[in-house]
Amino acid sequence: MILEMKVPSPGESIKEVEIATWLVRNGDYVEKDQAIAEVDSDKATLELPAEASGIITLKADEGDAVAVGAVVCLIDTSAAKPSESAPAESKPAAEDKPASEAKPAVVETPKKEEVKAAPVADATYASGAPSPAARKILDEKNIQPSEIVGTGKDGRITKEDAVKAVPSMGTPTGGSRGSERTKLSMLRRKVAERLVSAKNETAMLTTFNEVNMTPINALRNEYKEAFKAKHGGIGLGYMSFFTKAVTRALQLFPDVNSMMDGDYKIAYDFCDISIAVSGPKGLMVPVVRNAENLTFRGIEADIKRLAIKARDGQITVDDMTGGTFTITNGGVFGSMLSTPIINPPQSGILGMHNIIERPIAVNGKVEIHPMMYVALSYDHRIIDGRESVGFLVAVKEALENPISLLCDNNPKKAFEL
Repeated sequence: MILEMKVPSPGESIKEVEIATWLVRNGDYVEKDQAIAEVDSDKATLELPAEASGIITLKADEGDAVAVGAVVCLIDTSAAKPSESAPAESKPAAEDKPASEAKPAVVETPKKEEVKAAPVADATYASGAPSPAARKILDEKNIQPSEIVGTGKDGRITKEDAVKAVPSMGTPTGGSRGSERTKLSMLRRKVAERLVSAKNETAMLTTFNEVNMTPINALRNEYKEAFKAKHGGIGLGYMSFFTKAVTRALQLFPDVNSMMDGDYKIAYDFCDISIAVSGPKGLMVPVVRNAENLTFRGIEADIKRLAIKARDGQITVDDMTGGTFTITNGGVFGSMLSTPIINPPQSGILGMHNIIERPIAVNGKVEIHPMMYVALSYDHRIIDGRESVGFLVAVKEALENPISLLCDNNPKKAFEL
């Protein structure tokens, strides 16, 4: 019986996928539920499992765009599983023969022909030495005589040699100058399309501020070991503090938690926070659902779960669907400042950056504190300056006063210790 395997639908809005990699070869015997291919959609990379055991015949090549529901391979379920071939009989080695049968090989040594070396001209005091006129020209050009091959008598560098000499600027030869043309994955192409669309179709503007991270660092240093021990190895990172600060600010400034739909504004009373992460297939933005109701532990656990799925290529379309606001952390790669691009159709994105100790004025005195620049990019069509600046100030206030504004004056209770 020949079974036709068709492309399953990865999501409601996805009409086609791309064959990223075949994990089997044409004519291979496959087992039921064995992963036979990786397929890219515009949102995620998914594995395609075999629907039955048998001999497979591929009907699409790597890189082909295939419509959802189209046949990509055939499986002959009546074919028997090939048995492993027995090892070939070993032939007796030459050294196993009786000594009487072994005959020593006679090797004739070829006679070497004498090669006479070409006579080398004796070097003289003039070899490589510039004439007075040539030396003056070389000094003006800042060229060493050793860089010039003289054409004069006995190798002397003449005035003409010096005039023709050009200062060495290095040579392009000897190094690798190859190039490679590779088609972008469907996911990468979709990300590129969305980013260009966001730049072209929104009135994007970015506002900046800075955050003194001393209070958060003090809290983490005091509670992170107890937090990790209490919650099964889940760490107390910066992302939970930023997520809590963002959900608080979104409730204070709901316009930032809305998006445009033609001539209408859609406002949300929940906070689904998209967290930008770097996966093996490129940028992915899984969503932490109803982050406003999660504890520090809940946020950290959900981010860890999604990050592992993205790293292992197991992220699904549902994991990345939706989202009302995005947080991206370029600081993990060393970025000091950036203008993040909005993740459409959302209206705002917060960019975190690296933490650097810098001198700041505190109560009229200069002190050194760990500081982070934060950036809010927003769609000015729907968010005015008052809301955008007020939102970012609210984030800053919460991060610099985490005990009162994020922990309700009880860190142990907030951290569930």
